[in-house]
Amino acid sequence: MSKVLVISTSLRAKSNSDIMTECLVKGAKAAGHEVEQISLKGKELKFCIGCLACQKTQKCVLKDDAVWIAEKVKNADTLVFATPIYYYEMSGQMKTLLDRLNPLYPSDYRFRKVYMLMTAAEDEDYVPEKAVNGLQGWLDCFEKAELAGTLFCGGMGAPGEASGKKEPQHEAYEFGKALE
Repeated sequence: MSKVLVISTSLRAKSNSDIMTECLVKGAKAAGHEVEQISLKGKELKFCIGCLACQKTQKCVLKDDAVWIAEKVKNADTLVFATPIYYYEMSGQMKTLLDRLNPLYPSDYRFRKVYMLMTAAEDEDYVPEKAVNGLQGWLDCFEKAELAGTLFCGGMGAPGEASGKKEPQHEAYEFGKALE
């Protein structure tokens, strides 16, 4: 089975994304995967300064939590990014983390399968499109990896609302069970 790294990017207390992520993690563990979960809550993530030193050294010149998170990402077989949808896009902290994973580009990264779990107050089919496209843009730079699946759980806006949504919880659990 795979070594799965789940990165939860919501900073909100009683986050719907976190509730759905917990269901996904339970499913992944039930399928026999080794799962590690990282939350960006309380983490220090500086913005990439575009110096590109990391392309030569495979290390970032900035010293914060993105450095050790990048090492975890590099050594995972499977990645799952969980994000709330804000203004039809991934959370800003998720985008900041993706930018800070630039040192992995020239490295011998292990991940091959990448998944995305999204939550939003809106529930129309088009809501997650730009967020998925944003992650796909990042993945296009990692030729050995692919976007293997996405799950959008809409219709939950108030904090903690997902805890009363049994069908989306089951979908997230099954999504986790199906990770490769």
